[in-house]
Amino acid sequence: EAYRALGRMVARAKQTPRAELRASYERAFMRALAVRATRGRHVNVLDHCVGYLRGRVDASVRASLAAQIADYRAGCLPLIVPVTMLRHYAVQLELEYLAQQLYLDPHPNELMLRNHA
Repeated sequence: EAYRALGRMVARAKQTPRAELRASYERAFMRALAVRATRGRHVNVLDHCVGYLRGRVDASVRASLAAQIADYRAGCLPLIVPVTMLRHYAVQLELEYLAQQLYLDPHPNELMLRNHA
């Protein structure tokens, strides 16, 4: 809901003085960021991303991704596993919109946050 409210603010941007819009948007954005991502919300995002693959990959790929998402939901896999697979297919299939989503590549490589050596 918070992100929809931000979208509405942007849609009405021309009707609001710039300084007021900036202050309102900043407050609303910070409130939105304060909402912690839950396992269920991640599953929702992952399922939404899989929807972009429909008609572009076969049923076995979608079933494999669905199994990974289910395993993540059950706490048997870390989030990075289905995220990595989705990023792989987004790049491989040249799905530019999906491939550019920060959700699929959230951390700069320099932080090495994906490495557990």
